[in-house]
Amino acid sequence: MTALNQSEIASRLSGLPEWQVEKGELVRTRQFKDFRASMAFVNQVADLAEEAQHHPDIDIRYSKVRLALVTHDAGGLTAKDFDLAAKSDRLA
Repeated sequence: MTALNQSEIASRLSGLPEWQVEKGELVRTRQFKDFRASMAFVNQVADLAEEAQHHPDIDIRYSKVRLALVTHDAGGLTAKDFDLAAKSDRLA
């Protein structure tokens, strides 16, 4: 898989308004009502990640979950990152 260029990244970001690029990663932090809701979301993301064979970095802080995506072996953001981001948005 090939890393996307800046123009492609900007185009794909327009379809994911809650996401942003930070230090070369596609990131979003979500707020949930409590820890159980956070964990339920994380478990659903884990299922999606396993299906896609593409695993985000996940940071859990009680009712906040931060996802960070990057395709390390491609050296940047790829379609896989944006696809998994879009699928995770459809979960909640």
